[in-house]
Amino acid sequence: MRLALDEAEAAARGGDVPVGAVVLSPDGTTVLATGHNEREATGDPTAHAEVLAIRRAAAHLGEWRLSGCTLVVTLEPCTMCAGALVQSRVDRVVYGARDQKAGAAGSLFDVVRDRRLNHRPEVIEGVLADECAHLLTEFFRDR
Repeated sequence: MRLALDEAEAAARGGDVPVGAVVLSPDGTTVLATGHNEREATGDPTAHAEVLAIRRAAAHLGEWRLSGCTLVVTLEPCTMCAGALVQSRVDRVVYGARDQKAGAAGSLFDVVRDRRLNHRPEVIEGVLADECAHLLTEFFRDR
């Protein structure tokens, strides 16, 4: 999560909402890819931290299935990102701060654990939640 927080800070420096993500290998010891929000930087509405990290991890592995991998992210994934996690077959999602307004991993929706879908990653929430939330609060307070 500390690496994801570093990514979130990079997003904030670039004028984007401070969300950072990291994809770990199945053994949990190797960072396959990182990402942070780049919507403002690229003008791409899909340039969320999770989507970018998933794309980069898939490119690194040379395949779209991220079976066994863990995605660590500072903010609970939105519906788009939750869908990308299901589609990429990530085994585990670890997130920091809950997102009561747009969260899709248990807060507002629970896309990642919807029994109607063919893949349901494990969800671990609240890792360094206060630090993750503080970064977001400060960013929006300054705006």
